[in-house]
Amino acid sequence: QVQLVESGGCSVQAGGSLRLSCAVSGYTYSTHCMIWFRQAPGKEREGVSVIASDRTTMYSTSVKGRFTISQDNAKKILYLQMNSLKPEDNAMYYCAATVVPEWVYSGGQLRCRDEPPYRGQGTQVTVSS
Repeated sequence: QVQLVESGGCSVQAGGSLRLSCAVSGYTYSTHCMIWFRQAPGKEREGVSVIASDRTTMYSTSVKGRFTISQDNAKKILYLQMNSLKPEDNAMYYCAATVVPEWVYSGGQLRCRDEPPYRGQGTQVTVSS
């Protein structure tokens, strides 16, 4: 069974950096679209960054230039390096995966083409001003 476990979230001051990790187990497909998304209380879910199995990446405009997504295939870990953090980055961050290696960025929403059936439990990022 596929499991995704996020870690690395904590409290940090504005301007600081964090690296989130998503450890993947049980995923045996040869292709993927993996996404980091976040959700703050009272706000809609926001796709932050995606990476496909061909290593193409995309970022939402809110984090482009500050966040970097990467994957270590050998360790089966997805990362999200977050620099220059802002209070508006406060949210629970989740990683998710789906098999079809395609993503869509439309109407300001970044997502994998298919709704990911695999998702972690989230890790909290708190940025104080």
